[in-house]
Amino acid sequence: MNTALLQRAPLAVIVIAQLFGTSLWFSINGVWFSLSGELGLSESDLGRLTLSVQAGFITGTLILATTGLADRFPASRIFALASLLGALTNAGFIIAAPHAGLDAAVRFLTGLCLAGIYPLGMKMVIAWTPAYAGAALSWLVGMLVLGTATPHLMRGLTLGLPWEWALLGASGLTLLGGLFILRLGDGPHLPSTAGPIALRGGLEALRIPEFRAAAGGYFGHMWEVYAAWMLMPLLVAREIARLDASPALIPILSYLVIGIGLVGCIIGGQISRSRGSAWVAGRALGLSGSLCLIYPLLAILGAPPMLLLALLFLWGLALAADSPQFSALASANAPQHRVGASLAIMNTIGFGLSIPAIWLTSHLWTTQGPSVLIWLLPGPVLGLWALHWQPAAPRNGADWFKSEP
Repeated sequence: MNTALLQRAPLAVIVIAQLFGTSLWFSINGVWFSLSGELGLSESDLGRLTLSVQAGFITGTLILATTGLADRFPASRIFALASLLGALTNAGFIIAAPHAGLDAAVRFLTGLCLAGIYPLGMKMVIAWTPAYAGAALSWLVGMLVLGTATPHLMRGLTLGLPWEWALLGASGLTLLGGLFILRLGDGPHLPSTAGPIALRGGLEALRIPEFRAAAGGYFGHMWEVYAAWMLMPLLVAREIARLDASPALIPILSYLVIGIGLVGCIIGGQISRSRGSAWVAGRALGLSGSLCLIYPLLAILGAPPMLLLALLFLWGLALAADSPQFSALASANAPQHRVGASLAIMNTIGFGLSIPAIWLTSHLWTTQGPSVLIWLLPGPVLGLWALHWQPAAPRNGADWFKSEP
């Protein structure tokens, strides 16, 4: 693998490695129908395993932040090591799957490793392409979305084969992504180290009204997005059954419904150049929040399956389009000497909020079906309220509505 060749297009290498590495996130969800049928698991077990990954990611992020490990060692080596360990723990689920408790522990360890992939990918984008960090962030988040959807595609391509093959495929992709980053190395513009992050310093950013508005919008987004991604295969399966179509369509359609979020991120990034990040974030969050209400109401009224599937695609397009814009807004309005700490705290709180949303909707799915989506509505509503509660004079003279370059 030619290092010089990789360094000619570092952004492409990073986002592809991000795509491969984040395929670990929902690897279990991608094979869920085969796995649950074989082991007799329920939707609440799906929620339990998804929660374990989230908890592991939060723990790993806090460890990296508070210990300063991400600054003491090269980012490319941490990414590569996390990819290796993540691939091993993901494959280890094959052994742990029949054992309640052990299965959740293995997924927790996978989430722990993901903390060395996703945040470190952001750091490497800045190190290699600082002049295009804003635009690159849209691609990076978009690849996280596509990586989340990839296990569904892998299951669709391995139908008729044991579900273990799809998990091994995700692990193989992750190893390849880690190798790409290891050969690429750290960029020439790596941010200067600041040592361990003081959590209190990160919380201080919430005193700034502009940052608080962006963070509040992000928190509402996070309440919705991961629970929605968890539910997508269940929603798709419901409509496929109503159409009396082949169940083989479920993983492929689930991949497309979630993966179209990449397109949403890219379109949002382009629009933000002229309309601003707040404009894009507000409309994306408003659209996805509206569907949390419209979709279950139409499902209750017995709307045609094709209409509901079309709405799922629209929802998938909007679900993640606001995420890079909230990050751009927060970065622009955080104290410049504590941007890393501020974003670490914002991300930690956001992922923490995804846990009760996942738990609630997974436990209520059996009794409420599509109606559980209404439980996600408070996130976008409160997020929009926070985003649009803005001071009259933006800090440092910056244009709040056009903080994205």
